[in-house]
Amino acid sequence: MSSFISWCLEHLNYWTITFLMMLESTVIPIPSELVVPPAAYRAAAEGSDLNVIFVVLCATLGADLGALINYTAARFLGRPIIYAFANSTFGHLCLLNEEKVRKTEVYFNDHGAAGTLIGRLVPGIRHLISIPAGLAKMRLSHFILYTTIGAGLWNIILAVLGYGLASVVPEDQLMDKVTAYSHEIGYAMIVLFLGLIAYLVYKGFKKSDKAKENIESK
Repeated sequence: MSSFISWCLEHLNYWTITFLMMLESTVIPIPSELVVPPAAYRAAAEGSDLNVIFVVLCATLGADLGALINYTAARFLGRPIIYAFANSTFGHLCLLNEEKVRKTEVYFNDHGAAGTLIGRLVPGIRHLISIPAGLAKMRLSHFILYTTIGAGLWNIILAVLGYGLASVVPEDQLMDKVTAYSHEIGYAMIVLFLGLIAYLVYKGFKKSDKAKENIESK
């Protein structure tokens, strides 16, 4: 399996991008930073057979497919089997353990359904956030919507990094630069997103208070 994944990374195209990102969104330890930035980097080359927009779309489709696998397994197998798998030898080979699953479940419970969206931007939680969504039997349409938005935002960040660095650094230095910037940008996106939510909530309260004042004045 590892040799096949290595082959896919060396032969990035729309099919392998989708496949690798599907694995990344399950429990297979393939960082999205290994897939999207190099694909976008190559898309920036003159005469490339890759288009950066389709790179993002395929990566997001793959993330959705992988997230659906986790969501479906968690929803229908239940908590005992999911935790047993996390503590199994194969689970450990996938860099999974009970603590990681529990941490992701606490994160989801603290943030509600929006945690599925925000969680796609958080390192260490990104590929597991679909498990507590399945355990909580989150509505499928909402799950797909939030997953697509969150995964899409993250893939756009990685694609912009890879595409922008194409004219700045040689390919053998790409991953060092991506690693240096991706986490910081991801956290910045979370802060901006939470700020937007806070602003919308504030506007909603202001609108509600104004409506109450209008009713009381009549």
